[in-house]
Amino acid sequence: MFYSIEELVQQSHAYSSIADLMITIEMENSGRDRKEIRTLMERNLQVMEQSVEKGINGVHSVTGLTGDDAKRLNSYLDQDDFLSGSMILKAVRNAIAVNEVNASMGLVCATPTAGSAGVVPGVLMACREPLGLTRDQQLDFLFVAGAFGLVIANNASISGAQGGCQAEIGSASAMASAALVAAKGGTADQSAQAVAMTLKNMMGLICDPVAGLVEVPCVKRNALGSSQAFISADMALAGIKSVIPPDEVVEAMDKVSQQMPQMFRETAEGGLAMTPTAQRLSKEIETKRDN
Repeated sequence: MFYSIEELVQQSHAYSSIADLMITIEMENSGRDRKEIRTLMERNLQVMEQSVEKGINGVHSVTGLTGDDAKRLNSYLDQDDFLSGSMILKAVRNAIAVNEVNASMGLVCATPTAGSAGVVPGVLMACREPLGLTRDQQLDFLFVAGAFGLVIANNASISGAQGGCQAEIGSASAMASAALVAAKGGTADQSAQAVAMTLKNMMGLICDPVAGLVEVPCVKRNALGSSQAFISADMALAGIKSVIPPDEVVEAMDKVSQQMPQMFRETAEGGLAMTPTAQRLSKEIETKRDN
């Protein structure tokens, strides 16, 4: 078992891949065999695919705060006249799709949470065709993401209520960046560097849901988190390293979580949740509920 990113990287050298290490750890902890573990991950992947497809076709939340943005972005992509690269923009579209499905009370796979469920599948669904990933390699992508997510969860937090949005979107984006590096053929250390750069750039991100709902600004933060994953992965693959070691970055994020005021930790008492528009929307939602 590994308890730090450094241990994860070192132990992975004895295995064919980080994914293989993660599967072995899961076999030891769960008592399940390799085939069963991969079958369970296949089910997760199927849910991810379904949520992306459903969101792109267009869904609306119960409150009406969010909906159809993935559909709009898909139409924008079809025009083939955009500023960002197509793979990044498709990841953004996919991430929005998943979180709009979540806001509509649809089924998603928490990676690592429901509020950040769009990033990892969004990135995977965007890169799998350009990178020519087989089904097994797509599953490996998820196992790599899970390995780094496990370390972050055990040494910091993946909960917005505990650590702000840095703990949710930040962790999800870091997981996706590590998996992207591995999928592109990068080393375990490069995956670790991508994690560090992602968390550094998302450190301090508050959790300030309008009306206390996982909609605004959560959906669009998933979008930007997916784009961050690509940038961090490319920097790591280019040989760029984080001056601060990955484990120290995780530790720093944990300390920021502890120092973060309660109003910025999913209480809807600070940030965007306290803007005049957010307050008006909150009252309108409450009135609809009462009626």
